[in-house]
Amino acid sequence: MPTASPERPVRRTAEPGPVSHPGRSPALTSGWGPAAVRIGALTVCQAALMVGLGLLITGPAAGMYPLSVEDHVNESLEHLRNGALNDVSLFASEAGNTATVIITTVLVCAGLILIPRLPKWREAVFLAVSVSLQALVFLVITTSVDRDRPDVDRLDASPPTASYTSGHTGAATALYGGLAVLALSRIRGPWRKAVGGLLLLIPLLVAVARLYRGMHHPSDVLGGLLNGGLSLLIVGRHLMTDGHSPAPAPSNAMEIALKAAEERAERVAGHTVVIVNPTVTEDAQRDGLRLVLEQHGHHAAEFVTTTADDPGGGQASAAIEAGASLVVVCGGDGTVRAAADSLAGTGVPLAVVPCGTGNLLARNLGLPLRPADALAAALSGRARRIDIGRIEGDCLPATRFTAMAGAGLDAAMLENTGDRAKSAWGWPAYVVAGVSSLRAPRMSVAIRLDSGPVLHRTARMVLLANIGKVQGGAALVPAAEPDDGLIDLAVFDPHGPTGWLRTLGILLRGRSKPPRPRARGSFPPAGGEHPGTPVEYFAFRRAELRFASEQSREIDGDPVSPGRLLVAEVEPGALTVLLPSGDE
Repeated sequence: MPTASPERPVRRTAEPGPVSHPGRSPALTSGWGPAAVRIGALTVCQAALMVGLGLLITGPAAGMYPLSVEDHVNESLEHLRNGALNDVSLFASEAGNTATVIITTVLVCAGLILIPRLPKWREAVFLAVSVSLQALVFLVITTSVDRDRPDVDRLDASPPTASYTSGHTGAATALYGGLAVLALSRIRGPWRKAVGGLLLLIPLLVAVARLYRGMHHPSDVLGGLLNGGLSLLIVGRHLMTDGHSPAPAPSNAMEIALKAAEERAERVAGHTVVIVNPTVTEDAQRDGLRLVLEQHGHHAAEFVTTTADDPGGGQASAAIEAGASLVVVCGGDGTVRAAADSLAGTGVPLAVVPCGTGNLLARNLGLPLRPADALAAALSGRARRIDIGRIEGDCLPATRFTAMAGAGLDAAMLENTGDRAKSAWGWPAYVVAGVSSLRAPRMSVAIRLDSGPVLHRTARMVLLANIGKVQGGAALVPAAEPDDGLIDLAVFDPHGPTGWLRTLGILLRGRSKPPRPRARGSFPPAGGEHPGTPVEYFAFRRAELRFASEQSREIDGDPVSPGRLLVAEVEPGALTVLLPSGDE
């Protein structure tokens, strides 16, 4: 692969300037030391408070109301026992069991880091630290306060710890209460409150179950609820809000901010048009983007929305005709593709604001994945020229793509992924759909690259790639670069479980090692870069793929009509994009 010239971009792996890692709390980047000290100090205070309450309960206040009637509560619950309630209470009690809490916490934290479209380090650390500190304080309490368990028949074996406080209840409060906080603050849509409410109900059910099973006094489970709640409050205050309580914003906060930005920013000549996909861009995000534009001198930007009939191409064309000097696109790869199709060759720069499910182009160009951060990084950078692919086929009018196009398994996977699943789960929804598409029959394809001979292959899928990496940093096409004047072709044809394992090994090696250099105009032999393996790589300026039967097809993550022909060619440096200026 040729070395990019100084005027053309290379793939970036780091975000520019002071922008912090997406999803990380400021306490985890620059202020982790003071935050840790504050959390530690408040945890000591929490432990002292809980121990003090325990000593009060077991000491001077032991005979006072309502502590004096706790034994009657336990005895009344004992009289209510029956087989069905015993089973239900056991199930509820196990939700706060040590093993359940540890396993659930580890799995959720791993999922927050590895599965979502953005690694959510802040949320994962918040949950793990909350559960851990609750457990630490619980151990301090049980070694400091000696309280016997209720004098009733207990349905569970008595652990060596004292009755005060309820460890099951405290752990359940920290875990499920923490999950409720994440659900209420991060989930979008009508299910947010329902999910949060159900999660908050679980610690209460655990508390009732522990009382019913004779394991604790009522004040013990109340102490557990308090212990878990305080851990959430302390950790959440410092990791989820950086330890600062926001002051109430004045009613004209936006006007004040915009006026200050106008005084600071240098006016940018020309007209700015912002193309917004309303299905993936919320009103709050638009306000944030408008403020970023004002701060960088792009005043009175015009916001236009895409429609089902016009996903971005018409809006971009209208912006060019109106003399726009910058077009900002807020959406996923499909919206970016539609706008780029109209912007290609015009020289009008494009600023990509990732708001969709895949956001492959933004990932490969080194842009932050939070919309406001991405726009700020782009406006602080400079214009670079990247390649774009032109593609057509039977029943497929000529159009362009910026990231990847293909046929076979990947296209079938996209067809089988519903909009609701994408909205709820993000890009992991594609994985679920991909598993259901594995039984699709293998296809036969004839491939002609530039003026080379026709290559006959069988394949599960073929990818035409202008970029190489997908979600999670996986390098499906390791050598693909958006500025090398070439499009890469990957042919995947694994046979059975062993073939899939070999494919995975090739992809992992591609992720960890730099791609093999290629000279401009030289191409792999007929066997590809990995002859005899389930993955072959080629590079081309023009490719013609003819399939023996109709195949599912996709362009930049959007399914298109099935067909038997794909013709693609590269348009070197045709698209001008604003990119961060961090790495040259």
